[in-house]
Amino acid sequence: MTRGHTITVERSDRHVRVVHDGQVLAESDRPLVLHETGCPPRYYLPAEDVRLELLTPSDTHTHCPFKGTASYWSLPGAPDLVWSYPDPKPDVAQIKNHLCFYEVEVS
Repeated sequence: MTRGHTITVERSDRHVRVVHDGQVLAESDRPLVLHETGCPPRYYLPAEDVRLELLTPSDTHTHCPFKGTASYWSLPGAPDLVWSYPDPKPDVAQIKNHLCFYEVEVS
């Protein structure tokens, strides 16, 4: 990591639910929470806990020097709503096969 920039990933026992326009897109009792300097905590959910059949792959890709290259998925009217790092950098390898949403409910 760069001086002053840290990322930690830890297992969480929180219940995370993702709802968009009244439709449940994901629900998990085994999320990972990623803490990154300057960013809000982000919950990464196992792919098995996400309703992938509802999402459409996007052409969008972004690069993070700390996490790697992200791929995105969309819903009609909600572009790039969810992302993942198919080949994350070694420091955050545990987020592989996990997806992250901008808006989640945590209980």
